[in-house]
Amino acid sequence: MMKKVNILEIEESWYELLKKYFDSSSFSETMELLKKDGEKFIIYPKIEDILNTYNSTPFEKVRVVIIGQDPYHGEGQAHGLAFSVNEGIPIPPSLKNIYKEIDSCELLNSIPDHGNLQHWADQGILLLNSYLTVRKGQPLSHSKIGWQSLTDYTITQLSESRTGLIFLLWGSHAQSKIHLINVSKHYIFKAAHPSPFSAYTGFFGCNHFKEVNRILESNNEQPINWG
Repeated sequence: MMKKVNILEIEESWYELLKKYFDSSSFSETMELLKKDGEKFIIYPKIEDILNTYNSTPFEKVRVVIIGQDPYHGEGQAHGLAFSVNEGIPIPPSLKNIYKEIDSCELLNSIPDHGNLQHWADQGILLLNSYLTVRKGQPLSHSKIGWQSLTDYTITQLSESRTGLIFLLWGSHAQSKIHLINVSKHYIFKAAHPSPFSAYTGFFGCNHFKEVNRILESNNEQPINWG
């Protein structure tokens, strides 16, 4: 079941967990800034996809958390899941490198020919960007409209309310969130960002995808099908 929050809709379990934030003046201010910006600029993703990461992976089904920065800013790319693009859109360089690393872990029969990671979200991977919207062609243009209050609160609530989640923190931005996570309750893996500018400085060879499945299997859970 979905709940209405201002102009957005969110899955019920997340609504209950984050209700304090949605009732706050901070959220109202973010929505006002988003509406005003939307009158002047093209905003990505579409309104119905802004909370897609929450709506794709209910709170109780989250097993792995991957933290990104902000949505892709090209036409047709972003659909509300970090690192993911709609089918029919060329696979972005960072995601190509993610696929290369998964392949090097021998976890793929073949490298996917599209960049839609919905099948990851369906298996319990929360693909969470810190900032949930962006202006067309302007990366980080919505980094100061308040989204970080929601996404930081999300990480904090996950850390406090759950045990044994696996957090994959790639790059300095994602790693800056570690203070929000109780490291004694959860698994934390850090590596360089998969961007072509940094993948060779510690992302390639990190074996995170193999480690995720090792942990899940040791806890008698279904491993992730990364293909």
